[in-house]
Amino acid sequence: MERIAFKMKLKPGFKAEYIKRHNEIWPEIAKLIKDSGISDYSIFLDEETNSLFGIQKVSGEVSSQGLGSATIQQKWWDYMSDIMEVNPDNSPVSIPLEEVFYLA
Repeated sequence: MERIAFKMKLKPGFKAEYIKRHNEIWPEIAKLIKDSGISDYSIFLDEETNSLFGIQKVSGEVSSQGLGSATIQQKWWDYMSDIMEVNPDNSPVSIPLEEVFYLA
């Protein structure tokens, strides 16, 4: 199992909406993520910079950022595109983070 981390960017003023949408995550998205071998998935917000930091365990072939071929994932990205920085296909701009320390 691999642990990966990445950062994304939330548009200013959308913290509450981001939390609301994730508290009401679509069951199809949660199932896709879990069925893809992704677990222990958390997202943290640095309010000073509006940076979102995601970390997850991956036992399958892809992380959550690599699920773009699934129609439901594309719909989720479209749904989230008004409150996040996104690429032309509405996927979130996601920058991988290098692990520099881990204490198990």
